[in-house]
Amino acid sequence: MSDRARARHWMITGVSSGLGKALAETVLERGGVVVGTLRDQGQVADFERLAPGRAFAVLLDATDPAEILAERAADAVRLAGHIDVLVNNAGYGLLGAVEEVSDDEIRHQMDTNFTGPLRLVRALLPHFRERRQGHVVNVSSIAGFTGQPGLGVYNASKFALEGLSEALRLELGPFGIGVTIVEPGAFRTRWAGPGLRRAERRLPEYELVTAVRGSLDRLDGVQQGDPRRAAAAIIKAVEAPEPPGRLPLGADAVKAVRGKLAAVASELDGWEEVSASTAFEPAAQAEGRAP
Repeated sequence: MSDRARARHWMITGVSSGLGKALAETVLERGGVVVGTLRDQGQVADFERLAPGRAFAVLLDATDPAEILAERAADAVRLAGHIDVLVNNAGYGLLGAVEEVSDDEIRHQMDTNFTGPLRLVRALLPHFRERRQGHVVNVSSIAGFTGQPGLGVYNASKFALEGLSEALRLELGPFGIGVTIVEPGAFRTRWAGPGLRRAERRLPEYELVTAVRGSLDRLDGVQQGDPRRAAAAIIKAVEAPEPPGRLPLGADAVKAVRGKLAAVASELDGWEEVSASTAFEPAAQAEGRAP
């Protein structure tokens, strides 16, 4: 690993557990600098003890107003000297059929998983553009690429994050700023357990969602994905000469991406004639042309 790679300065949201914690610890072990965001003041000292002088904690909630997120971004730059990599990792899953979830549950899910990351990106972009370098890593999910029953609003929040990331990659490329979407499959974190929120309303008609609830309960604690290995994969992607725009993590994620791509291609082929039949006929174009 080069000295430049080892010395990168990262801002990582949600470092108290799961992938965010594993990534922060791995970066610090490799000699990097991390500004990690936490929501609990009681966790600050423990995080900063991981690497005194290189581990800095700031209190932040992804649902904070834009001005607060901008202040925390400025704090991160001040504490670390500069930021090379922003990782929007903080987020959670919301389990419930689309008909079951409330407006408040939808709003909080979107604010946490989409609007918060968007605001933090916007707050740091002037810093990245001024330095003509930087990298944005938006942690999505395989659920940000493939829809799943019982996770419709969670899907929506991650699909939105992915659409934003694809546009950002095109906008920021000329400035030397990279953007990578990370799509984890099932990893052994709190996501399917204590971190998963369930819609308060339940409708017995949605038996399929009831089955999803049971499968997630059984999955918690036995997922094949190792957060430490996921962290190493993210670092490898960021340090690559040509970082990927999209990084599925886990064999299950790769399989899901390939499956959707194949299904979309097959459907596109089957309906291509209909899809392409919607243009004006040449005669109609001529008749509609002004003299």
